[in-house]
Amino acid sequence: MRRPVLSALAVMGIGMAAFQQPARAEGTMATPAAAVEAREEPGKKIAIFAGGCFWGIEAVFSHLKGVSSVVSGYHGGDKKTAIYDVVGNGNTGHAEAVRVTYDPAKIRYDQLLRVFFAVGANPTQLNYQGPDHGTQYRNALVPMSVEQKRVAAGYLAQLKRLDLWKQPIVTAVEPYKAFYPAEGYHQDFAANNPDHGYIRRWDAPKVRALKTMFPDLYKPMFTRN
Repeated sequence: MRRPVLSALAVMGIGMAAFQQPARAEGTMATPAAAVEAREEPGKKIAIFAGGCFWGIEAVFSHLKGVSSVVSGYHGGDKKTAIYDVVGNGNTGHAEAVRVTYDPAKIRYDQLLRVFFAVGANPTQLNYQGPDHGTQYRNALVPMSVEQKRVAAGYLAQLKRLDLWKQPIVTAVEPYKAFYPAEGYHQDFAANNPDHGYIRRWDAPKVRALKTMFPDLYKPMFTRN
């Protein structure tokens, strides 16, 4: 399923009756603190997450303390196919993803993982999230270092042992290939289009859930690029 995007009417949230349902957070989960904590060297780090529509994942991470940049983009395919309308065909190998720049002295990688699984993506949904279906909407972790890979594997194993979702976790750990920033109109999308029907229905509830579930990590200001 393709999101009804980016005509002038859609960006204003007009003509989208199918998405004007009462907003509620989909699939939030009270995830535990990680048993395997990240031990990263000082200095800004980068993490990549794929969790369905990148608008919502960008919005969630953009409201976290210690995060200085969140870029929406494509990971897993080739540069020539890193185009929104092409990725939407579902056969490019790309996933809609976000590149998060963070300070591990303020927020650790394992805390980013905890938030991601709590309010960002449902790890039991294979090649879809909510209303969006296709391989481009798969949920995946893309470690950018040996330490991130260690922590990601530890947290996934922890979640699987706990059986919180009562369905198998299908989140993949994918090797980094290349990240291609999405088109400019996708960047800061939730901040620029708060009344867009899709944002109101699916993504604003995630941010509200973040504020409620992680008050110590939440910041009200959206981190713009």
